Amino acid sequence: MTPLGKHRSSVQGFYNRLTDCLVTSEAAEKLVSRLQKNRNKMFTFLDFDDVPWNNNNAEHAVKAFASVRRVIEGPTTEKGLRDFLVLLSICETCKYKNVDFLGFLRSGTKDIDDFATNGWKQRVRGAKQRMDRQIET
Repeated sequence: MTPLGKHRSSVQGFYNRLTDCLVTSEAAEKLVSRLQKNRNKMFTFLDFDDVPWNNNNAEHAVKAFASVRRVIEGPTTEKGLRDFLVLLSICETCKYKNVDFLGFLRSGTKDIDDFATNGWKQRVRGAKQRMDRQIET
């Protein structure tokens, strides 16, 4: 059971009360219907640690894309847009994992998690090699 899984009984209680609830308006009926319809999807985050309880990550990514769209004043190609979205995805993942985006790109590695744990070693090694070359000349 996930740490949040312990709240499953509270969710069940909520839906039991919702079923017993007397609704008196069309808006309330629509809300109850929508909650019942999405019952199996709405609390997925209780069962999986890697599912966020909110939509902040997706909204943040949309905002980043919208800000670039304002900067690009002319038309863009599908390939250009696709390339940009890949870079945006990598950039957002780096921010989320507290990884230096430019450092990751320069490293040449394709695994952000690997770079996060081993990247600093590669940077130190590279800096030492550059210093050694400078001393030799």
